[in-house]
Amino acid sequence: MSNMRNISLPEELCVRAEEKFRHRFENTDDLVTALLTELTREDTVAMDRDEQKIIEERLKGLGYI
Repeated sequence: MSNMRNISLPEELCVRAEEKFRHRFENTDDLVTALLTELTREDTVAMDRDEQKIIEERLKGLGYI
């Protein structure tokens, strides 16, 4: 990925996400990239509605949706 975009996120949300996921991601950029990659995968469309709802609720809880 050579082209990048800048996004704005609330500082408090980034700090909470970094604290919670620091063992898996080096920074917020890596976390958001992983989340968006997962959400845009083709097989995500095939996921049953219950699983998709669980993921959406978790993302809402994190403030990403």
